[in-house]
Amino acid sequence: MITPRSWLPIPLLSLLLLVVWLLLVRSLAVGHLLLGSALAVAIPLFTYRFWDVQPRVKRPGLLLRFILRVLGDIIVANFHVAWLIINPWQRSRPHFVEYPLMLEERFTITLLANTISLTPGTVSANLRMDGKTLLVHALNVKDEEALIAEIRDRYERPLKEIYEC
Repeated sequence: MITPRSWLPIPLLSLLLLVVWLLLVRSLAVGHLLLGSALAVAIPLFTYRFWDVQPRVKRPGLLLRFILRVLGDIIVANFHVAWLIINPWQRSRPHFVEYPLMLEERFTITLLANTISLTPGTVSANLRMDGKTLLVHALNVKDEEALIAEIRDRYERPLKEIYEC
């Protein structure tokens, strides 16, 4: 749980809320600035009890490289999925894969599951109750072990280095 350090427990969230509010109202009038500021202070103050502690980024350069890798993979996967759709004679091989996790923290497991789901053609379907296995559905699986190795090398290891070390 996040402990309230002051009247501004999550400053970055407060700033983001203020910016989003001002973008939504499309005005910099004093009233909108005051109301947006009040919401930006009140929302994090009343919801901090529900937030988990966010792990610190231990390697920010690697985080930037990870984000760029994921964006590139999303673009490439979009083309692969589009190719499967426009070529009906090419059979896709959908398959569920039990992915054994090396990650231990809930935050990093959530990031991995979201990364898998963001990439077209794959979706993380379930996290087992023990937190050690992620059920992944892939649209076109030729080799289950190759898919596991690819997820581990491209996504899980960098996340482990970035957050858990």
